[in-house]
Amino acid sequence: MFTLPRRLLTATLITLALAVPALAETLRIGLITPPPHQWSRSARDLAEKLSAGSGGRITLNVFPAGQLGSEAQMLQQLQSGALDLAFLTVGELTNRDADYGILTAPYLVPSAEAAAKLLEGPTAMALQEKLGTLGLKGLGLGMAGMRLVNLRAALNADGTLSGRKIRTVPLAQELDFWTRAGTAPTPMPLTELFDAYANGQIDGMQLDFEGTFNNRFYDYSEVVLDTGHMIFPMFAVASARKWQSYSPGDQALIARLVGEEVAEIRAAYPGIDADYRAKLIEAGANVVKAGPEVFGPAVGDWYEHWREATPLLTDLEAEAKALSE
Repeated sequence: MFTLPRRLLTATLITLALAVPALAETLRIGLITPPPHQWSRSARDLAEKLSAGSGGRITLNVFPAGQLGSEAQMLQQLQSGALDLAFLTVGELTNRDADYGILTAPYLVPSAEAAAKLLEGPTAMALQEKLGTLGLKGLGLGMAGMRLVNLRAALNADGTLSGRKIRTVPLAQELDFWTRAGTAPTPMPLTELFDAYANGQIDGMQLDFEGTFNNRFYDYSEVVLDTGHMIFPMFAVASARKWQSYSPGDQALIARLVGEEVAEIRAAYPGIDADYRAKLIEAGANVVKAGPEVFGPAVGDWYEHWREATPLLTDLEAEAKALSE
């Protein structure tokens, strides 16, 4: 029987393997933001870039507005491999590791520009590396606009928010901050927020300029407090289980394009904040600049507690301070 020399056989097998086209991939990405939001638009842009970069072989289906469930449900899907990608806020991550909540420290940075730089720093990258313990592959950090406060009624006579029922995100650091401010923090999904605010079930909300304008919350707000008191960070993640099934080439392509997309998100938000702030004023919203005094003693008390509870916070503070010097 005729047999090929071993060297020739090996070369032939390699040639045949290279000739086999890579398998088509249909991926899914989940988000809680509505379709007009920047994160959702960026996810759609990512889908186009993945298709172009793979010659049409990789399709990314985008599911905004919590179509795949809450962030807790999407996290479970990612861990099981039922979901490929997601843009996650730090809320559900913090419920599993309190360190993630340090990114929402009050008055950590003075602007969206500084926030974008901080999210590129070593502490943020260290948090991204820790995502592996949650069954996730970190692909980069994004953000939404700096936080503001919408109120159905003006500030108290003493200039604080004490006594108000304020919609928040259900993460420990944020809930603690609003409790220390003397309010009743009320976690609520974005999908339920408009009706609750319009009907007076809540007195106010922590949000951003983009969401305030696009959802017309200003129509029900006597004042929009431009506090800029917190970053609202986002982690772009992949399912660690599904990630192992992708070819090295696909891993590199996905990682590069997702990383580039979230970098564009970080860079975009200073302009997005300024644009939507101007739109709100043009629409007649009562936008008022406000400082930490509206939260009473909450800022100092919060730091005193969380520096001890999450020591990594001090590293993040040092980075933030260095950015302002």
